[in-house]
Amino acid sequence: MSIVSWIILGLIAGVIAKILLPGRDPGGLIGTTFIGIVGSFVGGWLSLHFLDRPVPKDFYDPETWVAAIGGALVLLIGYRILFGHSRERR
Repeated sequence: MSIVSWIILGLIAGVIAKILLPGRDPGGLIGTTFIGIVGSFVGGWLSLHFLDRPVPKDFYDPETWVAAIGGALVLLIGYRILFGHSRERR
C-alpha cells in the first residue's frame, strides 16, 4: 500500500474514530484529521510490535482498517487527555 493510500485510510479512520468518540476536540476538524492519519501509522506499528501481527498491505483488508481506527482512537483519547478540557478551568 502506498503512502497516499495510508493517508486516505487515515482520513477515513479519523472520521470513524470521531464518530465512535464524539465530543469537542481542541484541534477541530483539521486536528482530528491529522490524528486519524498519524493513528493509522501508529495502529500498524502497535499491531506489528505488540500483537506480533503485521498489518496486511491491502487497502480493503479488515485488519488494516481495525488497526488504523484503533490507532486513531488511541491518539484521540490521548490528545483529549493531554489537551482537552471538558470543563472550564478557573
